[in-house]
Amino acid sequence: MNTLHQSQTNWPVWVAALVMSLAVVAPVQAQSRYAYSADGSEVTDAQTGLIWRRCTVGQTWSNGTCTGGLTVFRHEEALAHAMTQSGWRLPNVKELASLVDTSSARPAVNVTAFPGTPTATYWSSTPDVQLPSSAWSIDFGSGVVASTGRNTFGVLARLVR
Repeated sequence: MNTLHQSQTNWPVWVAALVMSLAVVAPVQAQSRYAYSADGSEVTDAQTGLIWRRCTVGQTWSNGTCTGGLTVFRHEEALAHAMTQSGWRLPNVKELASLVDTSSARPAVNVTAFPGTPTATYWSSTPDVQLPSSAWSIDFGSGVVASTGRNTFGVLARLVR
């Protein structure tokens, strides 16, 4: 099946299937999947080719971990913030879902690659086409993909390039 041409009505089902399929692969590939930048602040995902900031927006990389406060956003604020970060952007929902690792509970992410990740919801750049006032997000506490109102305050962001 060509996922690029799926109907909008199958979108939530497809995203859930993607997350579950990645969760099955992630534990096996966790050791070799990620490569770290020289300063440790970035991680390259060999599975997707994407480069991620290891820390959630607001945190900084220091002494081998992410420290500091978290910056929370409404959707448009997260998009605007990402545009100010040269070369970085807010990931689409497929990219963000590729980080979900349901073998890791709370947070549902590889904590070696992404230390200090809170069990919270993160924005994607993907709008919910069936509900224009919402965008897709992922709860890294559970790995669940959901449609979240764009004016919801308190959602986090992780940047990619």
